[in-house]
Amino acid sequence: MAKFRRRTCIILALFILFIFSLMMGLKMLRPNTATFGAPFGLDLLPELHQRTIHLGKSFDFRKRDRINSETNTKNLKSVEITMKPSKAPELNLEELPPLNNYLHVFYYSWYGNPQFDGKYIHWNHPVLEHWDPRIAKNYPQGRHNPPDDIGSSFYPELGSYSSRDPSVTETHMRQMRSASIGVLALSWYPPDVNDENGEPTDNLVPTILDKAHKYNLKVTFHIEPYSNRDDQNMYQNVKYIIDKYGNHPAFYRYKTKTGNALPMFYVYDSYITKPEKWANLLTTSGSRSIRNSPYDGLFIALLVEEKHKYDILQSGFDGIYTYFATNGFTYGSSHQNWASLKVFCDKYNLIFIPSVGPGYIDTSIRPWNTQNTRNRINGKYYEIALSAALQTHPSLISITSFNEWHEGTQIEKAVPKRTSNTVYLDYRPHKPGLYLELTRKWSEKYRKERTTYTLDHQLPVS
Repeated sequence: MAKFRRRTCIILALFILFIFSLMMGLKMLRPNTATFGAPFGLDLLPELHQRTIHLGKSFDFRKRDRINSETNTKNLKSVEITMKPSKAPELNLEELPPLNNYLHVFYYSWYGNPQFDGKYIHWNHPVLEHWDPRIAKNYPQGRHNPPDDIGSSFYPELGSYSSRDPSVTETHMRQMRSASIGVLALSWYPPDVNDENGEPTDNLVPTILDKAHKYNLKVTFHIEPYSNRDDQNMYQNVKYIIDKYGNHPAFYRYKTKTGNALPMFYVYDSYITKPEKWANLLTTSGSRSIRNSPYDGLFIALLVEEKHKYDILQSGFDGIYTYFATNGFTYGSSHQNWASLKVFCDKYNLIFIPSVGPGYIDTSIRPWNTQNTRNRINGKYYEIALSAALQTHPSLISITSFNEWHEGTQIEKAVPKRTSNTVYLDYRPHKPGLYLELTRKWSEKYRKERTTYTLDHQLPVS
């Protein structure tokens, strides 16, 4: 009888452990029917809620508690351990699959370190305060302290690098080329303008274009929501980009069905500006119309909420993208809505560009935002997103991101790293290049499948 009870207890304990593990896995994957919002959903987005506040106070991150299974482990007694990358072999471009210019990846050049910039930039990202003081008081304040403590839950193979280091830029281009990505969408601010945690980066564009061209990549521009962005200064900035960079062989143009080869501009947080303002710039009858001028282009709006569809139409945009890598975070980023979005875009002659990502974790800078963490599940989350995108037969697919380390959406190589305070996440049991390899696999699949269906929209310049 005692043996029977012991066996029963063991079976019951194993069953409970199985159910717990299953629930945690489902929570990280987050089904398509996940709700958005309270308290951490759309509130994160500009205009939909006030911006989060950056803090300047110092903080001992050893006192920080992590409550999510994918966040960093603290208070370890081990010594610092970093896996050193082996020297990458030179790529033989002739042996690689062809580039896929229908596949774009969002790229960030805002990182800096003392060697190239005189200080750390972005790696020392502040911890952002929750907008509700009752919640904010339960979480840490301060900034990260590179090189061992960075504003990311993962650690780059290249370390806390500088975007001004030409060898880093070249390594990035080589990694993108190995993944069969054809186009990088460069995060861009106007000259002498920067994000609130960085420095101006427009002067890096020539090097990025040159390094991209070396590997036959193209560069398009992801225009960030700089202060007071409107129709008037957007016209000036588009003119600036085309005049200064438009003749470079790596400058991306997209051939329309009418035969015109036009630049493409992703416009982040486009919903902040009223449709009437955008219409001044993007419709043929607008007071500052850019249409049918030397500075005409394809302007792609960010769709967050479903109602944004009609604002985008009124504004005169040429297409939509969804950016966010968290399935279920917004209407646009939810895989279950992509088919209907594609139907809408086809009806109104818009380009539909779903954005896929390998996972999401931003708790190194938003420790209260565990609700939106999405576990990578050793690459399965990424492949599910890519499969969902392919099912819509899109004209283009965008990847969020190559190197947005703060939000844990990067496909760039990451390595195991452990310090006395932190164990960073990594891609084990796979190699640091796992997500580049998966991207190459799906890039080839997309390229082949795309030839089997008829396009209603534009074709990229070959």
